[in-house]
Order: sequence, then structure tokens, then C-alpha cells
Amino acid sequence: MRRACGYAPPVTHDIHIIGGGLAGSEAAWQLASAGYKVKLSEMRGSGDMTPAHQSDRLAELVCSNSFRSDDAERNAVGLLHQEMRDLGSLILAQGDVHKVPAGSALAVDRDGFADGVTAALAAHPNIAIVRERVDQLPAEGLTIVATGPLTAPGLAESIGSATGKESLAFFDAIAPIVHFESIDFTTAWYQSRWNKGEGKDYINCPMSKDEYLAFHAGLLAGEKTEFREWENVPYFEGCMPVEVMAERGVDTLRYGPMKGVGLDDPRTGRWPYAVVQLRQDNASGTLWNMVGFQTKLKYGAQVELFRTIPGLEKAEFARLGGLHRNTFIRSPELLDGTLRLKARPNIRFAGQITGCEGYVESAAIGLLAGRFAAAELAGKTLPAPPRETALGALLAHITGEAEVETYQPMNVNFGLFPPIEGRSKKADRKLMYTSRARTAFEGWLAA
Repeated sequence: MRRACGYAPPVTHDIHIIGGGLAGSEAAWQLASAGYKVKLSEMRGSGDMTPAHQSDRLAELVCSNSFRSDDAERNAVGLLHQEMRDLGSLILAQGDVHKVPAGSALAVDRDGFADGVTAALAAHPNIAIVRERVDQLPAEGLTIVATGPLTAPGLAESIGSATGKESLAFFDAIAPIVHFESIDFTTAWYQSRWNKGEGKDYINCPMSKDEYLAFHAGLLAGEKTEFREWENVPYFEGCMPVEVMAERGVDTLRYGPMKGVGLDDPRTGRWPYAVVQLRQDNASGTLWNMVGFQTKLKYGAQVELFRTIPGLEKAEFARLGGLHRNTFIRSPELLDGTLRLKARPNIRFAGQITGCEGYVESAAIGLLAGRFAAAELAGKTLPAPPRETALGALLAHITGEAEVETYQPMNVNFGLFPPIEGRSKKADRKLMYTSRARTAFEGWLAA
């Protein structure tokens, strides 16, 4: 292990959490709030850094700043938000404090959010934050491994030795961020699709057919990052690099992140052939994220191509897109129903390393790992949330319902829930899912 010089953390703790991302931070908060002493190890700040992070703050967001839909009535992730709020989630509490306009979604000021989480954990008397790199799974004592998709090589090898299985991996790409003052509003305009939310939560950069076709060709021709030792690792479908989507067909982007439907170009009164949307990335509105533009294009190619987008001809980038490797374990085979490693039950896993995908899902599994561990420390057994709930559906998928051989990262969605019997309209079925989930969740809380 490596720790910051001159820092002597308390040596007594009830549980050790490795990793200070969203899952580890949430697990630490749940355990500390239950009265248990937590040692939270985070390698950033000890002299180590990951390929994707930029600071040593806990719960730093490295890709999008969006927690996606906050609609608890018709959306599975919105329902997950509500269940987590009901369980005292630190991540959702800080997300609500630091939210920025994003229509019906919950997006946050990424710096304020990470600062808020870090400050809350640092101030809690039951939490000792230790800046150190952990290279081996602890031999004894309750432990939660929440090192996320960028687990350090030494620890990854230790996990592989303990599980007897090789880690699976996929690539996750980061979207560029644009300085607001460099956007040309003689072309771009504010509007949410179909005027949802506040109606002006996105900046839109329209493209004609010729502009789109030229842009598509530029994506295909642009110089990309070489894979080298990471070759032949599959992408996660929910975070596909924009140029990889372009390779799937000339209209793939136009029916995906660049669809123009529901957006009225004020210059023409019509929907554009294609559009690039930007979403506010910080509370002050000085930074805007290019929605759906995760990319592995090299930096020079990004600047050259993205400045061909109407409205972004003089764009200045606070951050360009990048590529990092995500690793995860075969959780359905390796973990029990309370996220314990079957081969070593003193160790739990939480967050993206379990194969859940998304900020909220990662934090949700951290929340459950923390609560399961707190019950174990109390000499009790916490029943898993019902399968009808968002938490229960996600947990069940990770710990046994998914096919082991084809296991891939998964966002929470109604497809993970037990099906609704009978025939009904799609909108009605969503309400039926969420209504059933709330009833089941309330019963679980009461029990």
C-alpha cells in the first residue's frame, strides 16, 4: 500500500471500503450513518491517478454529468432515484443540491457535486479517508471492493486470483466539454426536445443534409486512438463512441444522439436534418457537454472535425474526448445475493466492477452493499429488495439472473423487472411497473 506522507489514520474500523467513487462513497455513508467505523481507501491523492480522473475528489464524475431521467413515474432510472432518496442516499442528496438545468433529467455541476460528497464524508466522525493504493484483497475483516472500472493492476490481479476468473473488460469513452462563450448563437439556439423540462435546457447546433454527410465522412476518416494491448475488447452499447456508431451506417447517428425531431430551428421553423445537442455541465453555465459524443478520436482530429459543426466553428474545449478501459467481474457466477464473494464471504463488491453501468446504478449497488454489511455487523440478515423494485431488479440481474457467459454491463431498465401480465399501452405499462414497485418497496421498508 502507498499512503500520503505524514498522515496516520485511525487503525480501528469495523469495515474497510476500497475505492472512493460513487459506489464506495455511498457504501461508506450508509455504514457510517448506521453507526459503524469505516476506513475508506482511495488511491487518488496518494500519488496515483487513473487514466480518466482529473482530481483526488471522491465521487468525481468522469464522463457525462447526467444522472439521466428523474421521472419516477415512467422511467426505471427515475424510480431508482426515488428509492435511493428514500434510503438516505448521499449521492442523490448531493445531486439534488448541485443540480443544473437538464429538462426532465437530473444533471449536476460536476465540481460542486464531487466537492459536496467529499466534504460530507470527510466531516463524518465515523469515516476515516485514507489516501493509499491497495494492491491486495485483505485476508480478513469485512471489506467492500468498490474500485470501479479502473481498478489498479495489482488489485485486479489479486481479485483474479481470488475468483479464479479473468476480468471482463470493455471500453468507455468520454465526451468533450465546450466553453459556453465560444458557441455561435447566430446558428445555435436553446430548446429541449419537444420543449420538455424548462424548454431551454439544451443548446442545439443544426446540420443540413450535406453538412451531416460531410461530418459523418469525417468521423469515419478521423485518426483514432490505437488499442494496442486493449484490442478486441467490446464497447458497452450505452456509451458507444460516436465514430463507432457512425461505422454502423450513415443514418445511425441521425436516429440516435443527432436526431433532429422535436427541435424547431428558429431560422427555418423546421426540424433540422441532424443536430448536435449540448447540455449544461456546471452550475454557472460556462461549460456545456456534447451529448452522446463519447469519442476515441485523437485530440487534433476532434478539434478539426467538431469545429465543422454549425455553431461550433470557433469552439474552445475545456476537455476533449478520451478513452479508458472498464473492468468488471462475472458477478452472476461469483457473488451471492448480498454481493459477497462466494469464495471469500468477508469481501463484498459494489459499483461498476460488478457489471452494473451508470453513475446511479453504481451508487445504488454501493448503497445496498453498505446496508447488507451494516446488517451483518449487527448480527442480522437484511432481505434483498423485492424483484419488483428498481433496486431489487438491478441486484437480481447482477447476482444471478443474467447469463454468465454473455454477461455485459447493464443500466437499470424495465426489462429487468418481472413482467406485467396482460396487454396494455406502453405508457400505461410504465406506470404499472412503477406503481407496483412503490407498493413492494414500501412493504420492504416496513418489514
